[in-house]
Amino acid sequence: MTSRPWRAGLAMVASAIVGAACGGGTTGTTTSTSAAPSATAVVVHPRDVIAAPVAVADTADGAVGYRRIGSGSPLVLLMGLGGSIDDWAPSFVATLATRHDVVVPDNGGVGRTASPASPLTVSAMADQTSALITTLGLGRVEVLGWSMGGMVAQALAVRHPAHVSKIVLAATQPGTGRAVPIPAAAPADAASADPAAVLSVLFPSSAAASEHTYVDAIVRYRSFYVAPRATVVAQVQAVEQWIAGSDPDGARFGTVRFPTLVADGTEDALNPSTNARMLADAMPGARLVLYPGAGHGFLFQDAASFLPSVESFLG
Repeated sequence: MTSRPWRAGLAMVASAIVGAACGGGTTGTTTSTSAAPSATAVVVHPRDVIAAPVAVADTADGAVGYRRIGSGSPLVLLMGLGGSIDDWAPSFVATLATRHDVVVPDNGGVGRTASPASPLTVSAMADQTSALITTLGLGRVEVLGWSMGGMVAQALAVRHPAHVSKIVLAATQPGTGRAVPIPAAAPADAASADPAAVLSVLFPSSAAASEHTYVDAIVRYRSFYVAPRATVVAQVQAVEQWIAGSDPDGARFGTVRFPTLVADGTEDALNPSTNARMLADAMPGARLVLYPGAGHGFLFQDAASFLPSVESFLG
């Protein structure tokens, strides 16, 4: 995994942010903030997440690299465009792993996960996730998908309903073709090889402290890495197809019935929060939570509020 330039770039960005940070935003990535665990729960710490090895499952859809930690009901975390399992803030994973058996896979073509058959689509990534669930014997899982990962979560629910129990959709778009378009400049920044550009669409300028905390946390992973450029290009095409309504599973999401939590920040530069309302409206009984002043990375910016909401929803 040739990711050292990215790691160095993020570290430089983090250093710059340290000097510029002046408050703003909720820096929930440093502390596990949800309700106190039960007496029988084994508390997981961020250092445990960082130390957890990356395993490889030999699935029917090829090799899938993943990190697994915690105990309790199975919870699968699905990453967004351009990211890897190292882009989940360690304390975010640790909080969830104190009550859940958390499985964090890499999407197709990222890290040690094989690329699915060409062309890469959201549905193909969902099939590969399903194959991992089968191989690990997880049964029905709770799923939390962020951004593109939320699209994969929707497709997983449509294509493999026997593998899903509850869904958390974070900062993601419906695949009906009716989503509010992404602002013109944002996609290029999100897919950029420049870490500063990527961070600019994850956190609003008012959340400099949260941005720094997030960067400082993820670069602590051993050999931090992200998706190869060729995979990012393929992911962009898959996302565009989904948003345009060209992926049939996107239109079918409203036909499935699962307990669903939809959340986003009101200042999301990549996904106008109106799209979150559309997703919630498509699922009868879905919960909708919007975080004022938060961006696409709201789940880390407002982890102190979001994680308790997730835990309450998952039960």
